[in-house]
Amino acid sequence: MATKELALATLPRKEAVAFEEVMAANDRMVVGTAYRLLGRIEDAQDAAQEVFLRLFKNFDRIDGDPRAWLYRVTVNICNDHHRRRTPVAEPDESRADPSPDPERVMAMDERKRLLMEGLQTLAERERAAVVLREFEGLSTREVAAILGVEEVTVRSQISIARVKLAKYVRDRK
Repeated sequence: MATKELALATLPRKEAVAFEEVMAANDRMVVGTAYRLLGRIEDAQDAAQEVFLRLFKNFDRIDGDPRAWLYRVTVNICNDHHRRRTPVAEPDESRADPSPDPERVMAMDERKRLLMEGLQTLAERERAAVVLREFEGLSTREVAAILGVEEVTVRSQISIARVKLAKYVRDRK
């Protein structure tokens, strides 16, 4: 019996099915958020494994929609990974969208690369606020709840982060 099946066997059947549904429904969101926070797909996949392990361990304690809990845990795990990582890793460009116009692709890839590099230079809270609000499309209220801060703090962090990102990109063009 594989590790996943063995682990799921420890949950009551109803909970095991619910856990698998939550995991399947949120896998892309967790990996995508982690990728934007960490800048490397390998790190994002490692972080996602940790997120879902924590989900498994705490599944019976989560009430209602688990998305906010998953975002919060993803941000926390990514912050831990970011602190442990010494050099800033090069962003993974293997997910670049193919396009028939090579110049447009190069310009878009360069903007993506600069944005991913710039995200890695932000403070943890700024990076999390920007990723959750701008990339994940969450409301300011949702971001504030996930990060455990006031909405005004989220707006401030995003404003500061935008200025820093614009300067980072401008300085490297």
